[in-house]
Amino acid sequence: MKDSNHREGIAVDRRRLRIVLGVTVGFFALELIGGWYANSLALMTDAAHVLTDIAALCLGLFTLWISGRPASAAKTYGYLRAEILGALLNGLFLWAIVIFVWIEAVERIRHPPAVHAPLMMAIATAGIAVNSFSAWLTAAGSRADGKSGLAVRAVFVHVLSDLVGSAGVLIAGALAYTTGMRVADPAVSILIGGLIVYGSWGLVRDGVDILMESVPGHIDLEELRRDLLAVKGAEEVHDLHVWCLTPHELALSAHAVVVREADHDRVLCDMAALLDRKFNIRHITVQLERDNRRESEPEHF
Repeated sequence: MKDSNHREGIAVDRRRLRIVLGVTVGFFALELIGGWYANSLALMTDAAHVLTDIAALCLGLFTLWISGRPASAAKTYGYLRAEILGALLNGLFLWAIVIFVWIEAVERIRHPPAVHAPLMMAIATAGIAVNSFSAWLTAAGSRADGKSGLAVRAVFVHVLSDLVGSAGVLIAGALAYTTGMRVADPAVSILIGGLIVYGSWGLVRDGVDILMESVPGHIDLEELRRDLLAVKGAEEVHDLHVWCLTPHELALSAHAVVVREADHDRVLCDMAALLDRKFNIRHITVQLERDNRRESEPEHF
């Protein structure tokens, strides 16, 4: 049932990303031609960013296809982390584009060219409409289970930064048109780049944390340990590890020392129920060890 829900969620994500891809390709062509004609770096920057969105969408669709493949004898968890790799690459790709934009923007601040402000504003307005629609489609909670995968979240960051970019281009065009301030165009490009880096930082950080098998941020390991120790029959918990397989699938391994008279099956069932109910952890490996300390103690009469 769980695997079926996962596959259904991936199918929903893929359908939505295909729609966004078609809309984005059309807008990229419009913005590229319009940016060249208007001689606007902000518009051309946004077009370059839309191109990264197209790459992000293609990569996202590919990783969703890979992550939906079934597990095998060689890959017992399947290809779940392909989605994480794709999202991490998307975030790093965004940063590379921003560096290029900043270098070009600095040069244009020194020698600001004339721009076609009305055309800039018209295309930026269209961009706000297109990116608002795409952001709505890729917003968190798009899946039937109420969760979005990291690949879709990566695309959402791209689209949201494009929405901000279009708003920035509109402001730059308005300033150039009303005040003749040519430097507004490259200045807005620098601001857009900063917002893109800020928005994608969490995406890159989460991808690295998952690949490094860090403890998920919302899990308090000491609280979890105390809860396991509260299970009847548990005496000690050590070698406790919690990590993410995907943003929504957690795994745990631990060693638990139990009293000699404890029912091992009952202890395991109680621990599994606790971890599922309170921490949403279902991939569980707990090795039970008998408390042999009393066997070595001398008897007293």
